[in-house]
Amino acid sequence: MSKIPVYFMPGLAASVAIFERIKLPEDQFEMVFLEWEIPLEKETLADYAKRMTEKIKHENPVLIGVSFGGILVQEMAGFIATRKVIIISSVKTNLEFPKRMGVVKKTKAYRLIPFSLVQNIESLAKFSFGKKVNQRLKLYEKFLSVRDKRYLDWAIEQVFLWNRTVADQKVIHIHGDLDDIFPIKYIKDCIAVAGGTHIMILNKYKWLNANLPSIIMADPV
Repeated sequence: MSKIPVYFMPGLAASVAIFERIKLPEDQFEMVFLEWEIPLEKETLADYAKRMTEKIKHENPVLIGVSFGGILVQEMAGFIATRKVIIISSVKTNLEFPKRMGVVKKTKAYRLIPFSLVQNIESLAKFSFGKKVNQRLKLYEKFLSVRDKRYLDWAIEQVFLWNRTVADQKVIHIHGDLDDIFPIKYIKDCIAVAGGTHIMILNKYKWLNANLPSIIMADPV
């Protein structure tokens, strides 16, 4: 029996290192990790997604995306046949965005977000790893590898301008009930993970390792 190819797409600006704790049975699955590309000038999300599908070397793969990576894999699925699309800590439509994002979109304040993003990550580092500078720097270097301003400006704009309003019913959504970026109260039809935050790919990896195989193998709805 051939292995099922499972492609993983990290979150905004993140490296594939965020998946280092995810382990699927090697006799059943082949894990492949996708990395962010620098967008072309004036490239739309749809065009970017189509370009990313050129990295898919298997037929009918499983696509798994985290956060903005979850948005991207849904767009990619419009260009290739997939076995399954699974999103983690993400959204299925822009209707699942928190209300505060609507205000930011209207004022176009998202153009300033790359700077606040870094500040928020520093706060996260302090909360998660203490105040030691070297540990914060390790967090930056290990998990947030894409620092190119063109990419950051483009990626954040694409999140806020994402125009999908109807969810693909085939998308499987895994979401933490403590996600503070995309609060679960705005999310519909998901597999809720107790205690899961927006970074549960890192701290709820045991749940994911235990449940992803059966989720992948389950018959489509």
